[in-house]
Amino acid sequence: MWIHRHHQLPYLLFFVFAVLFSSSLGDVGTASLYNPPYLPTACYNNDVSQFPANNLFASAGEGIWDNGASCGRQYLVRCLSATVPGTCVQGKIIQVKIVDRAASSVSRPSRAGTTMVLSATAFGEIANVSANVINIEFQQV
Repeated sequence: MWIHRHHQLPYLLFFVFAVLFSSSLGDVGTASLYNPPYLPTACYNNDVSQFPANNLFASAGEGIWDNGASCGRQYLVRCLSATVPGTCVQGKIIQVKIVDRAASSVSRPSRAGTTMVLSATAFGEIANVSANVINIEFQQV
């Protein structure tokens, strides 16, 4: 019995370390924010009922737009860093729904060319809204 359990120990240790140190969500990019008016023109033909009730939504930048396939996708997002130290809310991960295309949204992003443009509510959950752009980690769910 001891030999059998002894051989399982390396696998058990590997599993424990994999769980403890797997803090990576996936891809790395940037996020900016935009403020109302929010109209999901590219995805939902101005149907505002498509917005999640918690206002955690985003417009897709060209890198994840995927010819419109990103509409409705859900992403886990967390702030990694920003130019100003202390901008990120440490340890906070949010889930956002893609409702529009950043390049054609009615409201302009605080910085063009980012991976995602988060609603003011979503941005404020993970970072100080006075920032123009943050570095994010994100993963589709």
